[in-house]
Amino acid sequence: MKYLKVLYIQVLIGIVAGVFVGWLFPSFASTGKLISETFINMIRMVIAPVIFFTIVSGVAGVGEIKKVGRVGLKSLIYFEVVTSLALIIGLLTANIVKPGEGVPFTHSANTQLTEISTKANEVNWGDFFSHIVPSNIVDAFAKGDILQVLFFSILFAIGLKSMGAAGQSLLTSFEKINKVLFNVLNIIMKLSPIGAFGGMAYTIGKFGFATLAVLGKLMLTFYLTGILFIFVVLNLVCRYYKINLWKLLVYIKEEILIVLGASSSEAVLPSVMQKLTVAGCEKEVVGLVIPTGYSFNLDGTTIYLCMSVIFLAQVFNINLSLAQQLTVIGILLLTSKGAAGVAGSGFIVLASTLTAVKVIPLEGLALLIGVDRFMSEGRAIINFIGNTIATVIIAKSENALDMDKYHQVVEMKVSK
Repeated sequence: MKYLKVLYIQVLIGIVAGVFVGWLFPSFASTGKLISETFINMIRMVIAPVIFFTIVSGVAGVGEIKKVGRVGLKSLIYFEVVTSLALIIGLLTANIVKPGEGVPFTHSANTQLTEISTKANEVNWGDFFSHIVPSNIVDAFAKGDILQVLFFSILFAIGLKSMGAAGQSLLTSFEKINKVLFNVLNIIMKLSPIGAFGGMAYTIGKFGFATLAVLGKLMLTFYLTGILFIFVVLNLVCRYYKINLWKLLVYIKEEILIVLGASSSEAVLPSVMQKLTVAGCEKEVVGLVIPTGYSFNLDGTTIYLCMSVIFLAQVFNINLSLAQQLTVIGILLLTSKGAAGVAGSGFIVLASTLTAVKVIPLEGLALLIGVDRFMSEGRAIINFIGNTIATVIIAKSENALDMDKYHQVVEMKVSK
């Protein structure tokens, strides 16, 4: 019975219970959605202040201003390289397995598809980058806009650090507030099994298993690609930096299960920031890499978008040439970066990509609507794992990772 007190066991029980409740009582879906959204909202409640106080206390406390720019630039380069690898492995797998071959398509009017198409036409990807600078910081905090809060936090930290000893009392107060916020987070995380239960009950109750019969091959191909990406590409990166991938995954197992249940990597953003800091990563590196990665390092979303384009091409018997597939890669390298900043991001970004390619009928998105929720868990998990690994790798490359502490906390090794 002692195992029932362990959080990840409780979350696992919540997920299994959610599957059965959603399957046996589909009408519970609306209640499950309410439970899941309430839990995620409780997490979102602390995301903006946690990012702000972590960045300020990290950079203004013991951090270096030059280091902020260096870490930021290194992060963006890392994100672009890894995202490109995710795109390539997604293209290769989709072309080899061919999940769209033999899938029938019957066009029917779909209100949701019409709304998605309209939003896709309204998306201006240049605006995404100018949107990083907030016009109203109170509004940025109120909306929980991660990149805007991050931008303001860095400027505030630089301004506070330039005050020298005069700003020390404010910095001390901020550090205390941050500890209070993490105590609040610890209280919220105790409710994560209920949140995971609600999320899974909603998914199964709302969408059922029927759509999996037709699009099961696409789902299996996507999850296979995600596994290959994590245990081949990211594992090779970890091995190069002498980081044990398996032990790191075990360390964040509670968060992985919460992401699976809630279908949102945002639900564990503050939690993983706390865990990586405890594991020996410096505050400012964690505070910079994790929030930035949530918009620029969406490996799972990138694989999904890439695979969906190839899948739809196969459904409509459109033979994309190598040049056209390379064009798809180029477009996705841009459009995928905006996925986190757009409501209903997956379909809107995919629709905007198809509009840019101008080869595949936009109506094909109707095929993906039913199965998308079953793939969103995979996208969120891959995104989350990718950002966690990125933070550890960048911290180590910056000599901002206490390896003795890391080995002791993550790998359970006692330093000699």
